[in-house]
Amino acid sequence: MAADDPSKARHEIRGNAQGTAPVPLSVLDLVTVGAGRTATDALRTSVEMSRLAETRGFHRYWVAEHHSMPGVASSSPAVILAHLAAHTDRIRLGSGGVMLPNHAPLVIAEQFGTLEAMAPGRIDLGLGRAPGTDGATAAALRRTDRLHEGADDFPEQLAELTRFLDDDFPDGHRYTRIHAVPGPVQATSPGGVQSPHRPPIWLLGSSGFSARLAGVLGLPFAFAHHFSAQNTLPALDLYRDSFQPSEVLDAPYALIGVSALATDDEKEARRQVLAAALNMVRLRTGRPGLVPTPEEAEAYSFNSLERDFIDSWNANVVHGTADQVRTGLDDLQKRTGADELMITANAHGGDVRVRSYELIADAYGMPRA
Repeated sequence: MAADDPSKARHEIRGNAQGTAPVPLSVLDLVTVGAGRTATDALRTSVEMSRLAETRGFHRYWVAEHHSMPGVASSSPAVILAHLAAHTDRIRLGSGGVMLPNHAPLVIAEQFGTLEAMAPGRIDLGLGRAPGTDGATAAALRRTDRLHEGADDFPEQLAELTRFLDDDFPDGHRYTRIHAVPGPVQATSPGGVQSPHRPPIWLLGSSGFSARLAGVLGLPFAFAHHFSAQNTLPALDLYRDSFQPSEVLDAPYALIGVSALATDDEKEARRQVLAAALNMVRLRTGRPGLVPTPEEAEAYSFNSLERDFIDSWNANVVHGTADQVRTGLDDLQKRTGADELMITANAHGGDVRVRSYELIADAYGMPRA
């Protein structure tokens, strides 16, 4: 990432802890759709959550990219982020993340250049190399069956995207005369004035590949602890060990995604996470659907394999009362040394998700702006 003022780039990446939180807290939104609800309902919840996150001092609000999943309405992060930008004023907004092999780098540079023009200085561009879906859907998105090529080419795609964002292809390159607009080229046009900001790039991962690449490039790193907890410590160690200072960062900066749900009653938390876990059982067994209600989950007859999966899955979900969740988040941060915790609240109802972030903010004494 090119930057006239490297300290400005670092400021846009590093956050400040609020209240008694050990590190900055942020939000990851999958725009989940519960049974009996619509995508419109889910997106309204996203607006409500983003406003709450902003007023309570959460540092950033990211939207994930997933496809062909009825219970996840976040197939178009850039569109959702534009909507959220219109309803917020200060909180950082970003992708957690855009699955780059699904897209042409120029398209992403244009989309996030547009978002940056809408919300100057507030946009993050988080990138992943996984498809965010099953193989058949990935093939439809990419119009090719050679899916391994997209993942293998990720470093080249990243480099191309970065050059589009910075408008700095070298002379003689086939893309020298192609410009991502909005973007830096506008400053070089007669009378042109360009924003001093450009979205910082984050690399996302659930294994070691992106951890090492982020370290070598001196980029911030986001690890998906919420679905790959066994790889968290090795990936963070690899990132820190391979880190090379850059004009973006002078030291490593890593956040981890955490599945956490706080409710007013411990028993209710168990009911809600059981429903979310049943949704994962169905997804992992090729039966994706809407997030079931807690009542449906309680009435479901789990077989032994499903029960083992549920127990394993929920062992990595921090849930309970606000005090219990605060203790769990504190312990996780100490174990991992994460510089930031990005919380995703998975539940059937949007009201439950909103309430969870309220309770967590209250537990840490975060401000009420």
